[in-house]
Amino acid sequence: MLRVLLWGIGGRLGHTVAEVLSKKEDATLVAGFDKFADPANFNVPVFNKVEDINIEADVIIDFSRRDSIYDMLPYAKAHKLNVVLCSTGHDEKDMEFIKSYTDSIAIFQSSNMSIGVNLLIELVKKATHILQNDFDVEIIEQHHNIKVDAPSGTALSIANAIKDEMDDDKEFKFGRHSVNARREKKEIGIHAVRGGTVVGKHDVLFLGNDENIKIGHEASSKAVFAEGAIRAAQFLSDKTQGKYNMSDMIKFD
Repeated sequence: MLRVLLWGIGGRLGHTVAEVLSKKEDATLVAGFDKFADPANFNVPVFNKVEDINIEADVIIDFSRRDSIYDMLPYAKAHKLNVVLCSTGHDEKDMEFIKSYTDSIAIFQSSNMSIGVNLLIELVKKATHILQNDFDVEIIEQHHNIKVDAPSGTALSIANAIKDEMDDDKEFKFGRHSVNARREKKEIGIHAVRGGTVVGKHDVLFLGNDENIKIGHEASSKAVFAEGAIRAAQFLSDKTQGKYNMSDMIKFD
């Protein structure tokens, strides 16, 4: 039985992961950590201070905030816990900090834990390889009105996957509200929409002469992210160190 310590249990996705775990037969939630959550609201121990955590676990699943890594990863290293890092918005400094722990523990990081989204990325890569520079590429992502980072980490992952498949160098163009100029061929447009309760929607548009192609994915429930995170935690169960992502877990032909 995989024992999970859930970092960010008080958040919306934290609640979803806890609910999904309650129905699993091969994984269980043993405790949570959240600086702002009321422990009385949960049926497992919930800690507000890292130094108070006294529950044994096998892995941390993190659905908190980007800066939580500075408390979480030292704790994980000290207790030899692998980490599934699901928070987004990390900058270059954060990524270097994460990398510094991969010699001591196994870290799984993905900007989007949905299996479907990662399939979308693979399909987009194949389309890019075939279409190359004959089509303009625009990415539109939509999320709920309380999401902080924009564009989404998933949109950036899609854009980087496209850029890596291109023969020519491309530049990201984040919106065009301040630009009064024709679109340049080297651009990959990225646009963020925020509103309502949209769980997550990503559309990649390949716009050519007299024909357009759209490849998209829409999540209707946060449970898809929880399922992916738990599957990632199980994937790490036989790992002791290193950095992993969805491409390592899901093998595409």
